[in-house]
Amino acid sequence: MKTEETSEDGMTRVYKSLVTNVCKEMSCYSDFPFQEDYPNFMKQEKFWGYLQEFAEHFDLLKYIQFRTTVCSVTKRPDFSETGQWDVVTEKEGQQDRAVFDAVMVCTGHFVNPHLPLESFPGIHKFKGQILHSQEYKIPEGVQGKRVLVIGLGNTGGDVAVELSRTAAQVLLSTRTGTWVISRCSDGGYPLNMMVTRRHHNFIAQVLPAWVLKWIQERHMNKRFDHANYGLSITKGKKSKNIVNDELPTCILCGTVTVKTSVKEFTETSALFEDGTVEENIDIVIFTTGYTFSFPFLEEPLKSLCTKKIFLYKRVFPSNLERTTLAIIGLISLTGSILAGTELQARWATRVFKGLCKIPPSQKLMAEAMKKEQLIERGLMKDTSGDKLDYISYMDDLAACIGTKPSVPLLFLQDPRLAWEVFFGPCTPYQYRLMGPGKWDGARTAILTQWDRTLKPLRTRVVPDSSKPASRSHYLKVWAAPILLASLLLICKSSLFSKLVPDKLQDRISSYLVTRIWSCSFPSTSNAAIQYC
Repeated sequence: MKTEETSEDGMTRVYKSLVTNVCKEMSCYSDFPFQEDYPNFMKQEKFWGYLQEFAEHFDLLKYIQFRTTVCSVTKRPDFSETGQWDVVTEKEGQQDRAVFDAVMVCTGHFVNPHLPLESFPGIHKFKGQILHSQEYKIPEGVQGKRVLVIGLGNTGGDVAVELSRTAAQVLLSTRTGTWVISRCSDGGYPLNMMVTRRHHNFIAQVLPAWVLKWIQERHMNKRFDHANYGLSITKGKKSKNIVNDELPTCILCGTVTVKTSVKEFTETSALFEDGTVEENIDIVIFTTGYTFSFPFLEEPLKSLCTKKIFLYKRVFPSNLERTTLAIIGLISLTGSILAGTELQARWATRVFKGLCKIPPSQKLMAEAMKKEQLIERGLMKDTSGDKLDYISYMDDLAACIGTKPSVPLLFLQDPRLAWEVFFGPCTPYQYRLMGPGKWDGARTAILTQWDRTLKPLRTRVVPDSSKPASRSHYLKVWAAPILLASLLLICKSSLFSKLVPDKLQDRISSYLVTRIWSCSFPSTSNAAIQYC
């Protein structure tokens, strides 16, 4: 199997077949839409081209020092007064020292490959090839071989599917299972654009968490029953999902076989937790994720930054008396990480300039330490590793900046735009409509987002094809949920509670909740433009 490619800078590369799992309108920079002919989901080369276009458009390349290693970032002796940092870098074997007024650490989650060999007894006896997914580039050399992929995240699913086309057999081992979602919603529209909407988010916040979970699971099992495919979440484990359009088909066709976690390895085989044994394994690929660290920072800042609970809104370390260091991209979102990091950076620069304020370090540290103690005592759940809700997090940061769109105000000033903002996809352009950094092209970008979505699809023009986001469509979509939500609120009123028995209340409420959800989210059995 080919695992390396020549590279002038020595950096590793993502696998060649990688395709984005968030569509272009949801993952662009907020003031720089993708070109209309770009595919909605694109290969990594195309996305890299977009980043280059962005840098050239805003003339950013002159500010960037490429192929430069950051050796250390330390506080200056007068940090408490100036907030400045000593930064030591190395380029072509020569070190350089400079003073910076502020620092952004943008290394993200995916820094060091996590290869937990110690968790797999007998792995050192195994005579086949062992590698981490970071080393995987193309499926060369797997013809006729049996491959075991350990770990079922987005990468594990992608690698398993790609290898299944040439390998004799692919075994996919998972400890927890996962929900598998498609890039396409009903009607063929990008799922991100159909689901990530403000009115959906509003409904989700109204519903109890357990009801929301039940409805979502019921909805995801409509495409295929995850239990039948060996993919359902193990009881007691956190719910998670991956984006993969082909994995269910590969399982259906037998080219990928889902297995439980590996209990032990021998020289040529693997024994699984369910007692089954797979013989003659040639290659083991660990898609077990990454760890992150900040080796260039000094203690105690280095250790503190690895604990998300000590990062104010996942950005600012709580222990700094001067807020001149920001951690960018150390987040997991239900939406685009690129859009999230851009908003983080916009906020951070305004904090650096003194245009936005955050609470004093003493208060932040006290709150973080209290939470940590409660978690250690089992009185509070540690949610620092959970994915953050995209719209809620983005709105939280935008409110700090003053760029959160005011839907009521927009309905008064620009009803057409307000309609798209509330009922349409929550695209990054929404955070350029008002406040600092306002972009004059944001309104047009929002009103034309479906044009750019459909442009690369309509390579053969078909008469009378229409967009899914028409006003009449929204009226149909929203009328029923509003009525049903009102009835749900009435069901919870004190007068209703007195007049109607508890069991009947529960049955009515459960029915109304189900109807609200089915009328507000795409159904797998109906076209995308016919929710109710």
